[in-house]
Amino acid sequence: MTSTMASPAPAAGPAFREGDEVVLAEGTYQGTPGVFLKFNEDGNWADIKERNGEVRSHPVAWLAHNGAGLPSFPAHPAN
Repeated sequence: MTSTMASPAPAAGPAFREGDEVVLAEGTYQGTPGVFLKFNEDGNWADIKERNGEVRSHPVAWLAHNGAGLPSFPAHPAN
């Protein structure tokens, strides 16, 4: 049996899978939407693809599923 969950998963918190729509719920770039790509080796950071196409690593603790009862944030305008 294969799992679609990206690994390694952090010990606590919501489960994220490749392709999940996420938003940065905390931190300097709070409100930034993106698509979950993968957990980094230690499981505490993850790569997300932001709407501008850039792939960046963020702490997993700052991520939330987009639409998970969070206020709606406007997308950052592209230059």
